[in-house]
Amino acid sequence: MLHSKSFRIIASLAFAFGMAASIHASKREPVDYVNPYIGNISHLLVPTFPTIQLPNSLMRIYPTRGDYTSEYLDGLPMVVTNHRERSAFRLSVTQGDNLRNIVSTNWDNEHVTPYDYQVQLADNSIDVHLAVSHQSAIYDIHFRDTTREVSLILYSDGGDVTETYAPMLGRQRLKDKMYIYFAADFSIKPLWVGTLQDGKAIVPTAGSERTAFDKDTRRACVVRFPKGTERVCMRYGISLISTERAQKNLEREQGKRFDVESVAAAGRKIWNETLSNIQVKGGSEDEKTVFYTSFYRTFERPVCLSESGSYFSPFDCNVHCGRAFYTDDWIWDTYRAAHPLRALIEPAKEEDIIDSYLRMANHMGTGWMPTFPEMTGDTRRMNSNHGVAMVADALYKGLEVDAAKAFEYCRKGMEEKTLAPWSGNPAGWIDDFYKEHGYIPALREGEPENDPNVSGFEKRQPVAVTLGTAYDEWCLSRIAEFLGDKESQRKYLKLSYNYRNVWNPDTKFFHPKDKDGNFFPDFDYRFGGGLGARDVYDENNGWTYRWDVQHNFADLVNLMGGREELVRNLDQTFAESMGRGKREFYTQLPDQTGNIGQFTMANEPSLHIPYIYNYAGAPWKTQKRIRQCLKTWFRNDLMGIPGDEDGGGLTSFVVFSSLGFYPVTPGFPVYNIGSPIFSDIKVRVGDGKCFHIIARNCSEQNKYIQSATLNGKPLDRPWISHEDVVNGATLVLVMGSRPNKEWGSGVDAAPPSAQGL
Repeated sequence: MLHSKSFRIIASLAFAFGMAASIHASKREPVDYVNPYIGNISHLLVPTFPTIQLPNSLMRIYPTRGDYTSEYLDGLPMVVTNHRERSAFRLSVTQGDNLRNIVSTNWDNEHVTPYDYQVQLADNSIDVHLAVSHQSAIYDIHFRDTTREVSLILYSDGGDVTETYAPMLGRQRLKDKMYIYFAADFSIKPLWVGTLQDGKAIVPTAGSERTAFDKDTRRACVVRFPKGTERVCMRYGISLISTERAQKNLEREQGKRFDVESVAAAGRKIWNETLSNIQVKGGSEDEKTVFYTSFYRTFERPVCLSESGSYFSPFDCNVHCGRAFYTDDWIWDTYRAAHPLRALIEPAKEEDIIDSYLRMANHMGTGWMPTFPEMTGDTRRMNSNHGVAMVADALYKGLEVDAAKAFEYCRKGMEEKTLAPWSGNPAGWIDDFYKEHGYIPALREGEPENDPNVSGFEKRQPVAVTLGTAYDEWCLSRIAEFLGDKESQRKYLKLSYNYRNVWNPDTKFFHPKDKDGNFFPDFDYRFGGGLGARDVYDENNGWTYRWDVQHNFADLVNLMGGREELVRNLDQTFAESMGRGKREFYTQLPDQTGNIGQFTMANEPSLHIPYIYNYAGAPWKTQKRIRQCLKTWFRNDLMGIPGDEDGGGLTSFVVFSSLGFYPVTPGFPVYNIGSPIFSDIKVRVGDGKCFHIIARNCSEQNKYIQSATLNGKPLDRPWISHEDVVNGATLVLVMGSRPNKEWGSGVDAAPPSAQGL
């Protein structure tokens, strides 16, 4: 037991530390709340990486390791060339003459911000500080032991480097006719630059040599510095055009200085300006950390390839001039919330991104809207053609888009390219079947595949593709409506009801159907469909795809048998057991983590599900579920993200939902209201305007909306228009600990759905 005097001392210290923490917290800027380590240990699949990058910039870097638990760094990174998958070049640092086995090194005392990176290597004997700009970076390396010579060793998986130092020039092949180039210089003159071959340094005898790399040789470039070296800085620029352009990019961004602190300071300023587009008060420090970290993640992709007005297009492998060009965007993940977030806070950038997609379609020569544009081209991963949603959403939110060109590219991509997942081939058998029958047929057990466009691993995904294509066709009808093309509008609106063709009225699930129009008997909506449920759905089971009608929940209410029945079935989604142990469940459905019953917080097709209560007269249940999802699965710790964070795919949900509104249906300029985490929120929406949300009495317990006003007038519906938001509206929500089950519950209060049949 503590003596009273000891207790008073401890209490005084606790109070003092608390006051200090409070003062420190009050001085924190938005970037100080970013914790890049959130999610660096995955629940099952791919973790997040602590990315050092300016918003949407080509220069992306993160530590080269499997995840946070990795004992070793596989060298120091120089640039990421494809989101979470590939990097170009690695830099190793060592001392002494033993150059064998020095690729990997242990690490300690690491510190990451969005704009710089610090770490101690080789048993804390080498200090590294990295800072990034848009197309350049700088490493500042300090050596505690000055009695041994210093070597910087450069590796690559394919390419070459000049054995010179003023500057050092290099390139790495990314694909046929496409390279990434760098130009580097050093703060002090090296003793020599040579080649490392099988652990032995080969010093050049004369002239400018080149070190060539490929995946099958153990070769590297060695830059040797003398004994007594305490510090070496290496600056470098990158380019997709040439080494000369890489050098110009470096000089434009860093001048002639070797100053890691000034580069870091400039990066910090840019991030603060960017993150300050949304300002929040209230909530806990952890909630602010999760919020601003999620916001930072939404700027990881796509990346801008433009270099002083020119850009290399990986879609035709030529250099072009013109407006900013962006790529590396997995639309299946990002169309749902990441693109709508950017359309709200950075509409000019979103316009450039959409125009980039139109140029891609032209560069590829097909006129097909891309679906998965990466650094090396369109990989056509996943299913459906959701670039059309990005276009429709932008048009109805007032962004400037070439609607006629976009309509044609989207139409051609949906009708001339196959609907088979993960394929960029022309339309085949399943496409002809879809056009005639309005659904993709599933294969019965043992039935051979008859369409060569279908991947042996990814399968047909027939129900998922039918549902996704129905939504895409609705988006196409919206673009046609915008253009005044009534005939096309009617055509594609009718096709947008094709989801009805796989609706089983007996089970009230979207159900696999064979080519003869028969539903599969005794189908298991939890485990049917094989690995990842791809024989029927995609990555998620039938409980998730039961709700995949983003454009027409009013019709889903009717199909379910009314509002009460939909609410009952939606409740059961959050209550239904896995049906098997976790090992068996996740072995079959590894993407369906972050479970609350059969609901999965870890995969993008689920993000809108908590908001569906708004369409059935139970907005209070949306408020409950949103708070439950955020609190349970998004936390300020190393495992604080429940699934794959696909460059803003999941975290844009966190941003919107923490603010209290969400774009359930890209293509409608409206937002569903949820339950804000913060009591005072200001979102800059351009032209000096600000959307202001005040949540009175907001707390962890007070999550239910009692009443609401919009610009001082009573609001009794669970949605707001984009027009209200961008005009600088003020939304006041009075919060309480028990739900007001009447607020927003009227039949006429539901958010808009597709109108037509």
